[in-house]
Amino acid sequence: MNDSIMHAMAGAGGGVLAMTATYPLVFLSTRAAVKTQSENKSVYQAVMEVLEREGVLGLYSGLSSSLLGIAVTNGVYYYFYERSKGIFLTGGKKGLTTIESILTGLIAGSATTIISNPLWVVQTSQAVHTMDPNTQTKNLGFLETVQHILAKFGMKGFFRGIGPALVLVVNPVIQYSVFEQLKNILASRRKLRRRGGLTDWDFFVLGAISKLVATSITYPYIVIKARLQAGATKYKSSLNALATILRDEGIEGLYKGMRSKLLQSVLTAAILFAFQRRIFLITKAALTLAPK
Repeated sequence: MNDSIMHAMAGAGGGVLAMTATYPLVFLSTRAAVKTQSENKSVYQAVMEVLEREGVLGLYSGLSSSLLGIAVTNGVYYYFYERSKGIFLTGGKKGLTTIESILTGLIAGSATTIISNPLWVVQTSQAVHTMDPNTQTKNLGFLETVQHILAKFGMKGFFRGIGPALVLVVNPVIQYSVFEQLKNILASRRKLRRRGGLTDWDFFVLGAISKLVATSITYPYIVIKARLQAGATKYKSSLNALATILRDEGIEGLYKGMRSKLLQSVLTAAILFAFQRRIFLITKAALTLAPK
């Protein structure tokens, strides 16, 4: 088994663990991003509102599609990322330059977005399905949501929000570019001071920092993508959604749910980077020891 496939498997496994640990924050940030009325609830208030209306399980509405989505997303991303990275790391090179990191991220991110967008449409639809206080409909399962989208929008419904999703390819590009450069700097300093290699804790911290930078920069488009994927019909396009949100809700409309999203994104990325590396090393060691 080559390293690209092992990285893909490790990325999928690490993503599932990270998503499971932080999903209530994914759920809350998705709902907050989709709401159009002016609300400034704290994370605690939002949690209590969901618990009152839907119980504890309400915080996990859409978890199954999210786990499938994150497994596919990370698996595909890491596979294309490592394959592209291998093309640049020839002739004994140890690390990517900033331009190489950006190109690698663009290739991996574009492929991942096109493949995984239908799964995130399902997850967003599940997360916002019971937002209307007057709805009497129970939370929909994965297959029920797929059937609902097909009936209402047809196959094209699974590619709602693909425009801003492709724009958001810059999020992992920024994240992995920052991560690679910070990792190279830290590795060089460790080598000069003869303090050994990078640890799981290093990957946890670098993953958190890189995701904080990426999400802070790209958050307005995360809001637009969430609303389009939720089936908002008032927006004709991504640019129309941007203009409408600014007109109706002001600049703060583009940052709804940012607190819970930043907390979730940073924790997820930190856990993912730490576990992805550990799963990869364990898998590689197991395959090395396995009888041929």
